[in-house]
Formats: sequence, structure tokens, C-alpha cells
Amino acid sequence: MSPNTSDAAPPDGGAFAVAAPKTVLTGEDIGRALRRMAHEIIERNHGLDAVVLVGIQRGGVWVAERLAAVIEAIESKKVPVGVLDATFHRDDIGMRPVQHGFASQIPVPLDGAIVVLVDDVLYTGRTVRAALEALNDYGRPKAVQLAVVVDRGHRELPIRPDYVGKNLPTSRIESVQVTPEMVTIVGGAG
Repeated sequence: MSPNTSDAAPPDGGAFAVAAPKTVLTGEDIGRALRRMAHEIIERNHGLDAVVLVGIQRGGVWVAERLAAVIEAIESKKVPVGVLDATFHRDDIGMRPVQHGFASQIPVPLDGAIVVLVDDVLYTGRTVRAALEALNDYGRPKAVQLAVVVDRGHRELPIRPDYVGKNLPTSRIESVQVTPEMVTIVGGAG
């Protein structure tokens, strides 16, 4: 090795360093956010008559199920929970790999229902746009509302959530990962 080279990393990790994942919400924080969102859904809709939760595949499914459980604990009433796969309604279907194995399961007719679309992260709004189109296959809801655990900004379409667990400003090079145990930000410079 010449005197001008080194196998040690440059100070501050150099130009290609990636920051370690940063936890921004714990499982307890997520639970509190979901309880708040559940109360907001009940209050805004004056109860639960005609309310249907529909989780967007993949990340929104567990969130919708957890929200339904929290709502049931508050109101002692079950809310129907559906699953929506919007893959074939996406405007970028040819630009990214198609994930197979998901199916939509809507347990009740949506005509006249108040549908609360549920997802883990709201970013550009394109997934929600695709989900709105996919909902048309199941009827004509009275209203569609949007609930997300994290709104990270960077919208490319005029879509705004009605219920938000946490507004989390991020850069475009970062990604937000939401699991039942935590919300983390990954990427960006260290």
C-alpha cells in the first residue's frame, strides 16, 4: 500500500456513508397514535354506522386490523375490515416489479359506505390514487377518507390524509419503514 492510500474510512464516513436507521416511533407510540386516530374516526363519522376500514396491500393491512381492534375496544362494536390490492391500477406498473400473491377481499358492499382507506406511509400519493381507482370495482361509497400512520410529505398528487399518526418530514433519499414494533427512517447522509 502506498503512503497516499489508506484502507480506513474517511472522517464522517465519506461521501457514500448511509446513516443507521433512526427510530422515530416505538410500538407504544404507534399504539397511542392508533388510539387517537380511532377516536377521530368515531367522532368525525358520528359513530360507526356504515364505516368500513380498507387496508391497502401490503403495509395498510395490519394497520387497518389494529385500528379495527382499537375501535372495537372503544365502542364494543366490530367494524368491517377489507383488504385492497391496487397493483394493477398503478400508473407506474411498467416501471417497477409487480408483486404477486395479493388479493382484494372486501367483506361488505361499499355502495353508500364510508370507506376509510388505511395505509402505513403516505408519500407521493400515487398508491392512494391507485387504491381510489381500485375501489370503483367494489361499488360507490358515500365517502372515502384516508388514514395513515406516517405522512412524510413529497406529494405529487393533490391527496391529503384525514387521519395521521405522525407527520414526519423526510428527504427524498430517505425511506420510512413502518412495522407494528416501530417506525424508522433509513438512508440519508450520516
